[in-house]
Amino acid sequence: MCSTFYIVDMKGKPLIQRNYRNDIPQNAIEYFTQRVIDEDEANIVPVFEHNNCTFVYIRHNNIYFVMVTKLNGNISMLIAYLYRIVEVFTGYFEVVEEESIRDNFVLIYELLDEMMDFGYPQFTETNILKEYITQQAFRLSILEDQETKLAAPTDTITGQGGITWRKAGIKYRKNEVFLDVVESINLLVNSTGETLHSEIHGTLKMRVHLSGMPELKLGLNDKILFDNAGKRPKGRTVDLEDTKFHQCVKLNRFECDRTISFVPPDGDFDLMSYRLNAKVKPMINVESQVEQHGTSRIEYMVKVKSQFKKTSTANGVEITVPVPPDADTPNFKTSTGSAKYAPEKDAIIWTIKVLPGGKEFMMRASFGLPSIRSTADDATGLISSKRPIGVKFEIPYFTVSGFQVRYLKVVERSGYEALPWVRYITQSGEYQIRMN
Repeated sequence: MCSTFYIVDMKGKPLIQRNYRNDIPQNAIEYFTQRVIDEDEANIVPVFEHNNCTFVYIRHNNIYFVMVTKLNGNISMLIAYLYRIVEVFTGYFEVVEEESIRDNFVLIYELLDEMMDFGYPQFTETNILKEYITQQAFRLSILEDQETKLAAPTDTITGQGGITWRKAGIKYRKNEVFLDVVESINLLVNSTGETLHSEIHGTLKMRVHLSGMPELKLGLNDKILFDNAGKRPKGRTVDLEDTKFHQCVKLNRFECDRTISFVPPDGDFDLMSYRLNAKVKPMINVESQVEQHGTSRIEYMVKVKSQFKKTSTANGVEITVPVPPDADTPNFKTSTGSAKYAPEKDAIIWTIKVLPGGKEFMMRASFGLPSIRSTADDATGLISSKRPIGVKFEIPYFTVSGFQVRYLKVVERSGYEALPWVRYITQSGEYQIRMN
């Protein structure tokens, strides 16, 4: 898939070069320098072709990661692999930049040899790579744990179908698995309270502390599952879109019966993500009135109302209200929480630690304005008034979509009992409300 891999500095000089297929000219990277580094920024594209060679690259800090191929490769996979390389390097030496690349070039070549074979991706899990390549020795180091040797199949080392994301021989005194369902709301509301755009992005985050090589089975209130089975659901169902899974999930099982079955990595990871195009009413609605007194003073009246059930609470609520950039002498009065002026953002920040459901609160603010304002200041103030109000919040034990985990089962050969914990969180994403 990949013919040659480069790490290039900002001047176009290769710091690392690994040739996998020997079908690319040695001077191929010179064209990359002309096309990307010396080119005007407006004309730069992440994928381009020259002399039957396809160039794919990403930029991270002050270096470029570049792949060149002569084959008709999967460009999306190559770009994903480049980001994966950055993630693995970060796991080894934390900060990935030109200096760290120069300091660790021996380790980098060893990692590249393990992560790709003849241009085809192999190992990309940092935890597994650290079992065989140790940063201290800067060389391939196979662990001498006899139990691991006996339990781990040989194809795990050669990358031929083994479970590369989890090592064998893991043991815990207390076996637990934690699952967080985190939904972020992207919302745009106009000044009259009408929702112009809304969507939900969900992520299933897991923390696994399980011994051995367990298999987990996860069932959801998936609409397609009940439709295929011809069953009538007892509660609400969700129609998931743009579903993405961690590589540990058995996709053929999911396509067959919509069951998410997997052998999990050890520790923290994102199991899956999804998107819902749903008409969502604002969980927290904000109304604002702005009154300008001549050219010397401006007043704001902001009302926040929580529109979720009374048994829930929103934590860490932060409302950002834009103000003119030349405003001064702020004065605030709030019925709850605290307000402050953030001149670096040209905004009022109203913070409410805990906002119960079904409640309404007010905040008043007044600012002085310069007595003499230029035309440019008036134009800047007009632009500032067009900026929307931003809202941040987090509502625990609640999902706005109705997403629900029906069951989470842990099956392990030794038959130990494991404690599964499930938690739901709804939080703000790009949550904006236009002002009057």
